[in-house]
Amino acid sequence: MAGSAVITEHSLGDILEESDAREVRRSRGPRRPPLLLQLLRPEPMFWQLFSAGGFVAALLLPITVAVLLIEAASAPSEALSYERITRLADHLLAKLYLLALISLPLFHWAHRFRYTVHHQFGVHGLKGLVAVLCYGTAIAGGALTVLVLLGI
Repeated sequence: MAGSAVITEHSLGDILEESDAREVRRSRGPRRPPLLLQLLRPEPMFWQLFSAGGFVAALLLPITVAVLLIEAASAPSEALSYERITRLADHLLAKLYLLALISLPLFHWAHRFRYTVHHQFGVHGLKGLVAVLCYGTAIAGGALTVLVLLGI
């Protein structure tokens, strides 16, 4: 039988020994940076701000608007007077709530707009500039919110 392959039977031990002989050592892969440098990377922080801003924009902002509209429709006109609203906004918890209500959706917008410009519009060369402009706008909006709230 010329040209036909000879089939030989191997025992399980022979197969395992051959497999062990061919085993390739795993490489350690790329070296990970120290934990402190991993924690100081800005990208996870912006993803957290994006997530918190999405929560505020989806849940807290509509609830706040609905409560204020119901209050405006059912309460007497002096209930929403300027003096009464500024007295309410003078409380520390109200200031923190208003800060979160205004600044966190700005970070949500900044992150979403940055990725829209990069992926949808295909602006790949100006990736750093777009990030600085988007997050800079959100930071400036948050700082302006803090200044206004401190002025109340």
